[in-house]
Amino acid sequence: MTYNPFLDMLRSHADGNITGIPSICSSHPLVIEAALLEGIANKTPVLIEATCNQVNQDGGYTGMTPSGFRRYVEQIADKVGFDKKNLFLGGDHLGPNPWKNLPAEDAMAKAKVLIGQYVEAGFVKIHLDASMPCADDVAPLSDATIATRSALLAKISEDTASGQKPVYIIGTEVPIPGGAMEAIDHLEVTSADAAIATYEAHRSAFAALDLGDAFSRVIGLVVQPGVEFGNENVIYYNPAAASDLSAALKQIPGIVFEAHSTDYQPVAALSSLVKDGFAILKVGPGVTFAMREALYGLDQIASFLDQIPPSDMLATKLEHLMLNQPGHWEKYYHGDANAQRLQRHFSYSDRIRYYWPTQEATTAVDSLLSRLMQRNLPEPLISQYLPKVYPLFATAKQKPTARDLIIEMIRLVIRDYETACRRI
Repeated sequence: MTYNPFLDMLRSHADGNITGIPSICSSHPLVIEAALLEGIANKTPVLIEATCNQVNQDGGYTGMTPSGFRRYVEQIADKVGFDKKNLFLGGDHLGPNPWKNLPAEDAMAKAKVLIGQYVEAGFVKIHLDASMPCADDVAPLSDATIATRSALLAKISEDTASGQKPVYIIGTEVPIPGGAMEAIDHLEVTSADAAIATYEAHRSAFAALDLGDAFSRVIGLVVQPGVEFGNENVIYYNPAAASDLSAALKQIPGIVFEAHSTDYQPVAALSSLVKDGFAILKVGPGVTFAMREALYGLDQIASFLDQIPPSDMLATKLEHLMLNQPGHWEKYYHGDANAQRLQRHFSYSDRIRYYWPTQEATTAVDSLLSRLMQRNLPEPLISQYLPKVYPLFATAKQKPTARDLIIEMIRLVIRDYETACRRI
């Protein structure tokens, strides 16, 4: 029988144990490599997820189809020696969202192709999300309409799956993808009644299509536990505020909650989320934010060592790139010129992550790493500009390369999630 970490997680919860699984939502090769190396170190499975906008039949913003994304991730796994039997791929927010400017019938037709390609490519965790109104819909959509459309997508998934049947995530009450656009000071936690109503609406919609077996593999419900991040601040998990929602799991056996936008939560908050039943913890911008911190720290080290003028530094090159191609940030960052400049580089929403795959950014990063590979990095400079990882290498016999430092910065974030899930 094929190993299924999600069913193991459910069994553990049913037995009263505290367990969960991190979901790494990033397509950057360094992030994926770091996640797989952390999995090797901990002997744990690794879940990598792609979103409908990131990876779809049209290529998404990564230029990859679901099968292409699978090959891409597996190539990284082969490079680092990760056992692919422990690699699990998930599809996030799979539904009509990329085509919501079309009439609902046309958008759903596209979404059905999307679901089919994800399942055919071997993605085993599918988040069904038909919550977004399409061009001819009246907003907001009712629970029944969302559930009916989700069930139609599940039918395609079931008909497509030829091997291991996927597990499903339902529910749509999530934070804004990539973080809020403004400063935030409070959030409305999903009510217990709303969570149960979502579950029941989907159960009815699945039953109407004779999808009882598929519904038995619904393992998670997406809710808002009260966590979020804006451009410059984070709302931390408050267990007391989510106590009623957490208690609702007793009325939905065989289900855990999936928490989105858990980026930047301290390990104590992540542990509390898992303890309270939010067993699937998604992280995306948080890992690329750590990668950017590492790259900018290395940029400062290279600048000091080689007396590089500001005009030739990585951050300056990225600033020019983002100003020349503002599509990924201009609708999200506000304020005067100085405020926008701060957000372009240091916002928690980390929209700079969309620029790393470009030729300009790749060339600039390669140039920086090539420069630093030619010399030993002085410990005091690592301490100064990368203090989070300095203690890990200070007493090591093997001195770190620039690339080692980037990977370790990312792994520090992922390690908090592994610790919170009690899987080390």
